[in-house]
Amino acid sequence: MPTARESLLDAALSALGGRSWATVRMVDVAATAGVSRQTLYNEFGTKEGLARALARREAEAFLAGVERALDTAGRQGADAGDCFAAAAAWTLHSARRSPLVRAVLTGCRGDRVPAAAVVPVPLPRLPGGRLRKDDAPLAPAELLDAFRARAVTVLGRRFPKLDQAEADWACGTAVRVTVSYVLAPAASDEEACRRVARLVRGLLQRGW
Repeated sequence: MPTARESLLDAALSALGGRSWATVRMVDVAATAGVSRQTLYNEFGTKEGLARALARREAEAFLAGVERALDTAGRQGADAGDCFAAAAAWTLHSARRSPLVRAVLTGCRGDRVPAAAVVPVPLPRLPGGRLRKDDAPLAPAELLDAFRARAVTVLGRRFPKLDQAEADWACGTAVRVTVSYVLAPAASDEEACRRVARLVRGLLQRGW
């Protein structure tokens, strides 16, 4: 059974699907989630706090999908290029499905995306590197770096002889090319993914 917090985030995401964030009312989110408005404010503090938490959850779900796509392709015998193509396909699908994911990936937002959900630069951290609870969203650069890091980790597990520096360079470049297809789509997702796969193979200098 989902917690009150998850129910509230689900309700907020559902409300955002059909209208701009400015028209989403906290009382309606609480009612849809089946909790009191006070519970909503206890969980998130403000409407901006709700937006930040929602953006963070969508970003984390996106990254989990990246890792899952890479793992699945690897288990099916794909080479490094096709593994990353699977992650690229997930990225393009996710950016179309979720305006929040698209906004955090690209830094571009429309009326449907709350301003509090998208931060242009990494937010300040407390001593020890921990983000303040209120500073939940990832900046685009942070999300892209997390995408790169997860890709490098999964490919490293799948291809143990892969040179770490080569993998880091290839994945970092492929991430940014993938995001370019979010902003300026290719003729088809399949074509975009083929190009990304060729890029990764070329940068790694061997098929793996």
